[in-house]
Amino acid sequence: MSAPRLVLEFDAEPWDYLAADEAIDVEHPLVQSVAAALREGDDVAYARAAFEYVRDEVGHCMDVCDRRVTWRASDVLEQKTGFCYAKSHAYTALLRAGGVQAGLCYQRLRSGDGFFVHGLVAALIDDRWVRLDPRGNKPGIDVHFSADEDRLAYVPDPAAGEVDYPTVHAFPHPAVLEALQTHTDALAMVEKGQLPSAL
Repeated sequence: MSAPRLVLEFDAEPWDYLAADEAIDVEHPLVQSVAAALREGDDVAYARAAFEYVRDEVGHCMDVCDRRVTWRASDVLEQKTGFCYAKSHAYTALLRAGGVQAGLCYQRLRSGDGFFVHGLVAALIDDRWVRLDPRGNKPGIDVHFSADEDRLAYVPDPAAGEVDYPTVHAFPHPAVLEALQTHTDALAMVEKGQLPSAL
């Protein structure tokens, strides 16, 4: 859904939003080959193709009941599964591999009596930073690409304690990365409340 415009903040230098690290492994052969296969037209067309690829070809582990926990972009693309954070790592890596600046954003959302952190992507497309959510569609969630406005699966409700974090991170937030790297069962992480609850 379309979201209210958020004033974004950045935690790194512009070139860092094209850089690689352990999770956003831009230079991995699989990331490079998928990017090359999708690279047609201008940056907008490429960003759309990469978005639709990650949204549609990589299953959200909760939607498809896949217990595997992925966190490295190349593993997400190879295993075709992951939490929202992992899918965001994959989309960010593909964007950077195609020369499009991108970073990671987060939201704090309510689930019952508690909260969980949701991951998404911000990309510099056509001289405008937009936030995009490649988590995948399901009943009640229908997210599409836009080069003009934020398109998010969830719009946080401040009255419920939900938060739209304004920072665009060049690399995954440590709390998110630690949760993904220290667990091996995605479904159990949700059942036991082991997802990050705040940043």
